[in-house]
Amino acid sequence: MSGLLKVSSNPHIRSKVTTSSIMTAVVIALLPAAGFGIYNFGPRALAVMAVTIASTVLTELLFGWLWKKKITITDMSAVVTGLLLALNLPVSIPLWMAALGGVFAILVVKMLFGGLGQNFMNPALAARCFLLISFPSQMTDFTCDAYTGATPLAALKAGESVNVMNMIVGKTAGTIGETSMIALLIGACFLILIGVIDLRIPGTYIVTVILFAGIFGGHGFDPAYLSAQLAGGGLILGAFFMATDYVTRPITIKGQYVYGIVLGLLTGIFRIFGPGAEGVSYAIILGNLLVPLIEKFTMPTAFGRKAGARREK
Repeated sequence: MSGLLKVSSNPHIRSKVTTSSIMTAVVIALLPAAGFGIYNFGPRALAVMAVTIASTVLTELLFGWLWKKKITITDMSAVVTGLLLALNLPVSIPLWMAALGGVFAILVVKMLFGGLGQNFMNPALAARCFLLISFPSQMTDFTCDAYTGATPLAALKAGESVNVMNMIVGKTAGTIGETSMIALLIGACFLILIGVIDLRIPGTYIVTVILFAGIFGGHGFDPAYLSAQLAGGGLILGAFFMATDYVTRPITIKGQYVYGIVLGLLTGIFRIFGPGAEGVSYAIILGNLLVPLIEKFTMPTAFGRKAGARREK
């Protein structure tokens, strides 16, 4: 009988799923949006992706080498950060700014806080917000060879009509990876089918945004208006690929629903009442900061102990 027992340190349940396999799956899921971005905006989009990925990977490599830390670039997390950052940038951004964003994402947001699993906010979105604050004119200039003028959400906020079908397909101005709702949903379905993400956060997030826009948007529950809110901006990209980040989302099931509602409310407030037409990036960053508080109030009670009971000394 004693031969059947093996005493060892935790974890006692192991899985074949690794960080690198999850990150590789995310890269694969982002390929449809990345490919459409290259098709939509031309080779310049590919150049931006190459620069951001190179800057994130090299920054992580150099940090590990200089500070004599374990080299972690093989886990693919730096590649995911670089690709997500590129998909959140306008195609016309100067390449040195794109590289600066990659360095900020890895060095400031990730490595200085302890590396993967220790960052308190999504590195790619933090870098995008950093670039938006530092270089607002370049980050909001979506003029390129293919498109001129405002993005669909900006036109919608100004009271103009928009072509919802073009927004769904992706033949519109915007950041490299946010335009094609179809391409993003293909990647999202892939992640759901293989079990990397589920619908708790993105589903709650999207439903909350639609309800908020319907109540406060001034158009009621007009299908065309709500479809434009759903397909426009970075809602789908943020909901499925960044709000679901394992590190910066709540670990409790109830907390994930609360988190989705918070993100939806913040995005609705920024879109409807804010000066800009978009708000997904800032909503997710602020939501990341609220995750410890959300987890505190949604942590389940330990088995065999009454909620709120004090341990006797």
